[in-house]
Amino acid sequence: MSRRAAAPGAVLAVHGAAALAGGGCLGWTLWHGVARPGTALAFGLLVAIGELARPRARPHRREPAPLAAAGALAYALLPGHGVAQAVTVVAAGVLVGAVPQVACGRGQPYGDQAARRVLTTAFAAVCFQPPASSGALPGPTGHVLFLVLLLLLTALCDAVLAAYLARARTGHPYPPLLRDELRGLLGIGSAVCATGAVAALAVGVAGLWALPLLCVPLLVAQLAFGRYAAVRRTYRETIASLARATEVAGYTRPGHARRVAVLSRAVGRELGLSGEDLTVLEYAALMHDIGQLSLVDPVPQGATALLPEAEQRRIALLGGAVVRRTGVPAAVAVVVERQADPYGEQPLAARIVRTANAYDDLSGETAQGAFRALEHLRLDTARHHHPAVVEALARVLARGGAAGGTGGGDGMGGGARSGSADGVTGRIAG
Repeated sequence: MSRRAAAPGAVLAVHGAAALAGGGCLGWTLWHGVARPGTALAFGLLVAIGELARPRARPHRREPAPLAAAGALAYALLPGHGVAQAVTVVAAGVLVGAVPQVACGRGQPYGDQAARRVLTTAFAAVCFQPPASSGALPGPTGHVLFLVLLLLLTALCDAVLAAYLARARTGHPYPPLLRDELRGLLGIGSAVCATGAVAALAVGVAGLWALPLLCVPLLVAQLAFGRYAAVRRTYRETIASLARATEVAGYTRPGHARRVAVLSRAVGRELGLSGEDLTVLEYAALMHDIGQLSLVDPVPQGATALLPEAEQRRIALLGGAVVRRTGVPAAVAVVVERQADPYGEQPLAARIVRTANAYDDLSGETAQGAFRALEHLRLDTARHHHPAVVEALARVLARGGAAGGTGGGDGMGGGARSGSADGVTGRIAG
């Protein structure tokens, strides 16, 4: 059974655990009553507002609603109401925020994030509420150290869950996905943890008036982060439009650059790339054929993989010169320039782009062509295609797609990471 086939069961297990925790805690709370209902209402509204304020398009797969996450963490770390009520209030806030998300057709990613929110809140509350209610918390210094340790463990729990769900959705290797999540903790994750802990301490000492004072800055940061993500998406779309110039001019087949970019990204994840390395790889794959615009006579079907080595290198160098004038990172131009070098002299990204481009050039539109293309790449591993890259491509193709889905992200915007590659890879899925 493939990793993709196993995905629904893995996702349902996490969602089921979250639903079981939320439902059980709700029943317990209804039976025993709500302690300090005003405080519970305030934190429930805070979580709901944070969920409602999340951007329409997910700016970041790790935490698109930091205000809700900080509110949930703060309530879990606030003494006086117990584990069940903490989970119930957070789950209620998440459900209120779910209504517009589902209405806008964003049910799948929101469902994963909601499950994470409930389970991480349950983890933090289980660790904090029993010692807080029994008076077993240490003195001021020990209390601070205990909170820091608990915040680290809670953030790690959320990262493990997020990477697990991403692997279940996409089939990508788990270690680079977890590495992405842990890297994200240094940014927005640290702000969420700090705000949640300080809000819990401040509300416990000064009352609810401290809550908006502490959370408004995070809400502003959330809105600003959404604007930044929109700029990044526009930037990527500009690069994609520039890459289409070769298609519009008739130098390459329609959709070639996009297919190569999606395959390259999937192979890069298969080989453990993450973060900015994936961004550079995708940009280079989109623009890898831009050097063909310098040709007087187009290459038949744009298939540069069939050209002599000297001509491939000339086109690659011309393409790199064009890329350097577009304002993208210099690392992208390096990958474009070196895509035609012998693989022993190439960086990993250039090896991936070369192999993905050759596969798309050679595969055609039939399953037989796809098998022949993969066999050709395997026979050409002595010089042009690195064996590890070819085998990673074969694994991606065997799964029947190169979807990036919910797990693939580096803050770029997810347009090229969807399952749109299925038209490319589905020919060999069987």
